[in-house]
Amino acid sequence: MKKKFDLVYQFKITLKDSKPPIWRRIQVPETYTLWDLHVAILDAMDWLDYHLHRFEVIDPSTGMKMKIGIPEEEFGEYGETPPGWKEKMSDYFTMEDRKADYIYDFGDKWIHKIKLEKIITREDGVTYPICVKGKRASPPEDCGGIWGYEDLIKITADPNHEDHEEMLGWICEDFDPEYFDVKDVCFDDPKKRLRMAFE
Repeated sequence: MKKKFDLVYQFKITLKDSKPPIWRRIQVPETYTLWDLHVAILDAMDWLDYHLHRFEVIDPSTGMKMKIGIPEEEFGEYGETPPGWKEKMSDYFTMEDRKADYIYDFGDKWIHKIKLEKIITREDGVTYPICVKGKRASPPEDCGGIWGYEDLIKITADPNHEDHEEMLGWICEDFDPEYFDVKDVCFDDPKKRLRMAFE
């Protein structure tokens, strides 16, 4: 049974160093954990969720930066990390503490800048989470981070480049880096995703 909620958090998620910017604006229930927010971010960005992740957030009780994601006992070579599914999103995002980083894939290191834009009253008839706006396609997985993605776009746009054919193998034939439509975003059930992650 889903938890009842009255408030909705609106975030802008921007892929760091993307030029022009790749971003999404999402609205999620106030009851979300950081794991739930992780799933919503990945779904909005169209990432496949087969790499590790973590949030880097300010602990409001100490003012120190914390890393929250997959705990060390499960997958860990990256130090002691509290599990995101045990941490309430609303404990870390307030109108006073609006910003955090979200890192997906520690190899390619996709860094997403998260900004809480506002907290609003939920609308009747709207199913949350929802993506309300965004710009540009997300890069393909495993293409070497933002710098690898920039090279990929340049090379695939130049049929005379010696690596043109090889690089086309990384992307769909009809991949358009400028394309994004909110109607294409489909959000998964975070609890289902958590069960799948640990089966």
